[in-house]
Amino acid sequence: MADDSEDRVERTTVVTDSGGGGGGVIAVVVLIVVVLLLLFLFRGQLGLGGNTTEVKVPDKIDVNVNHS
Repeated sequence: MADDSEDRVERTTVVTDSGGGGGGVIAVVVLIVVVLLLLFLFRGQLGLGGNTTEVKVPDKIDVNVNHS
């Protein structure tokens, strides 16, 4: 019988990735979270989520139109 150790060939497979393609997904998720957090913090100034809406309508509006 032949010696099997002489017939063996060592092979190496190199696998490369695209350089971390998951970073863009994480960036989009973080951006959405930050926007939602800012909307929550400033909802009063933006007029969102208020319990009551107060609209003031004057009883009388004076309009002067001068025709010549």
